[in-house]
Amino acid sequence: MACALSFCFHNQTIYDFFLEIMATFKSGLKNAFNGIICFLSSNNVGSYVLAAFVRQLLDSSTYVAHGSTEMRYFTPNALANYRVKSFSTKEPDTITWLDAIPKDAVLWDVGANVGLYSIYAAMKNGASVYAFEPSVFNLELLARNIFLNDLQGNIVIVPVALSDRVGPSLFKMSSTAWGGALSTFGQDFDQHGGKLRSIFEYQTMGMSMDDAIRLLQIPAPRFIKIDVDGIEHFILRGGCETLRNVESVMVEIDDGFAEQAEETARHLRNAGLTLLRKCGGDAGRQYNQWWVRGSA
Repeated sequence: MACALSFCFHNQTIYDFFLEIMATFKSGLKNAFNGIICFLSSNNVGSYVLAAFVRQLLDSSTYVAHGSTEMRYFTPNALANYRVKSFSTKEPDTITWLDAIPKDAVLWDVGANVGLYSIYAAMKNGASVYAFEPSVFNLELLARNIFLNDLQGNIVIVPVALSDRVGPSLFKMSSTAWGGALSTFGQDFDQHGGKLRSIFEYQTMGMSMDDAIRLLQIPAPRFIKIDVDGIEHFILRGGCETLRNVESVMVEIDDGFAEQAEETARHLRNAGLTLLRKCGGDAGRQYNQWWVRGSA
C-alpha cells in the first residue's frame, strides 16, 4: 500500500513539474511574441508587415461538406478551425434537427457564434435564419462567413443579447478569441450554474424574444435553437408568446443546474411542447434537448 502511494505521489510530482515547465514555456513564448509585435509596430515597415499578416490570417478559410451540402468558413485561429473540422461530429443531433426543418421556414439561431449552423440551415433547405449574437469578436466572423457563402439574402444578423427583458446589461466573456463561447448576459454564472470567470466585459442591449418580434418586427420563428451557455431559461422566460407558435426547440441544458433545467422544462411544457429526446451529453449532465409540439 505504501509503495503504491509512493508511486502515485511520485507520478503526481512529475506531472506537476511538467505543468510548471509548460506554463513557463508558454509565458516565455508569449513575452517573446509581444516583444516582436512591439518592435514591428514601432516603425512604418513593421506596421505594414503586421497589417499584411492580419489580413492573411483573416482570409484563411476552410471547406467542409456534410452530405451534399458544401460550406466554407473563415478559420483565422485554432478554435475556428476546430469548429469547422468537427462540424459533422461535435453535435450530430443538432444537424439531424436542422435537417428536419422544412424549406423556407424561419429559424432563430440564438447564440449563433460564427454561424456554423445558421449557414448550414440556410444552405441545406433555404431556411430564413435570424442569427442572434452579441459578441463583437464573433460578429466579424459571422458576417464574413455569411458573405463567403453568399447567404446575405437568407441570414439576418441580430447583434443583441436575448434575455427576459429590454434594457442594457453587462455582457461578460471568458474568451475574446474568434469563435469563443462561455459568455453570459446580465448574470454571473456559467453553463453549469457556477461562477463565470470573466476576462472581458461591456454593456450592450438585451431584449426578450417577445420584444424582438414586437419592437424589431422580426418574423416569429417556427424553429428555435438556443445555445448561450447558461441563461437559456431567462431567454425562454421572455418568450411565452413566441413559444406558443413554435414547432420545435433545440436547447442545451445542464441537468445538474437545477434552476435552469426545471424552469426550461416548465416554460416549454406550458407552451405545449414535449421533450422528444436528449442528445449528446457532457459528463452525464449537459444535453441538447429536442422539444416538439404535441405528443412525442
